[in-house]
Amino acid sequence: MNELFEKYGYCPDNEKIGRSLELIASSLDEFASPERLKACFSLMDLTTLHATDTVASVRKLVAKVNGLESEYPDYPLPASVCVFPNFAGTVATERKDPSVHVTAVAGCFPASQSFLEVKVRECELAVRDGADEIDIVLALNAFLAGDYASAAQEIKAMRQAVDAAGAAQGRRIVLKVILETGLLVSSSNIAAAAFVAMESGADFIKTSTGKVDVNATPMAAFVMCEAIKAYYEKTGRKVGFKAAGGISSAKDALCYYSIVSTVLGAGWLHKDLFRFGVSRLGNSLMSAIEQNTVSYF
Repeated sequence: MNELFEKYGYCPDNEKIGRSLELIASSLDEFASPERLKACFSLMDLTTLHATDTVASVRKLVAKVNGLESEYPDYPLPASVCVFPNFAGTVATERKDPSVHVTAVAGCFPASQSFLEVKVRECELAVRDGADEIDIVLALNAFLAGDYASAAQEIKAMRQAVDAAGAAQGRRIVLKVILETGLLVSSSNIAAAAFVAMESGADFIKTSTGKVDVNATPMAAFVMCEAIKAYYEKTGRKVGFKAAGGISSAKDALCYYSIVSTVLGAGWLHKDLFRFGVSRLGNSLMSAIEQNTVSYF
C-alpha cells in the first residue's frame, strides 16, 4: 500500500477531506440549479438489477428512455441503461439512440467470487450480445488478503477479454471497476484499491455494487477522486468516476457532482468521465427540475 502512495504522491488526509466535505455540504442549496440537475440526469447509468428482472421489464425501462425525447424534449438522455449481462442484447435491440450505451454488470457481480475463467467468459458474452460498457467488481478475496497482484491480474484478464470481444465487432468497450468501498472501510484501502484498478486498465472506478450495507459515501468519493487526480498527474491518463449505491435524491446527486467539480474540475463533468449508477434518481431529478412530483420511470 505504501509503495502505491509513494509512487503517486498521494495518501488520504481524513481531516482535510472532512473539512472539504463540510464546505461542500454547506453550499449545496446554492449550488442547485436546473442546468446542474439536468447535467446530473445526463450522467445516469439507469439501472435495474433485480432477481425479478425479465425481458419484458427491461424492455419497459428502455421504452421509457426511448420516450424521453417526445415526453420531455428539453431533457438530455441518460448515459446508459445498466442490466445483468443476460439482458444486454435486449437493451441493445430495444434502444432507439445508440448514444445511450448498454452497460452490463459482469465478472460474477456482485461478489466476484468465482473462477476467473467464468468471470472472463461472462464479460465476453455480454460484449458479444451488445454491451458497450462492462462493470466488474474488484476481487476483494485477494485485495483484502493483501494480494494486490492477484487482484490486478483479474482486472487485466477481463480488460483483455472485453478488448478482444469488442475488437471483433469493431467497437471499444468501456471497463468500470467497482471497488465496493463500504467493505474496504478505510480511506487508505479505498485509495490503494483505486490505484490497483487504474493501473490494471480501468476506464472508470466505481464506488459500490449497491448490494451491501454501506454503499456510496461522500468520503469514499472524495478519496477516489483525489486518487484519480494523482494518477492523472503521474500518468497523463484520465480515469472516470462512478458513484453508485443509495443515490436516490437530487441533493445526493448534487453532492457528488460538487465533489467531482471540486477535486477534478470541469474537465470531468461529462458522461465520458463521470457517471451515477441509479435506479430511483431519475424521478427525483425530474421532480426537482419540474418542482413537482414526477414518476416517469
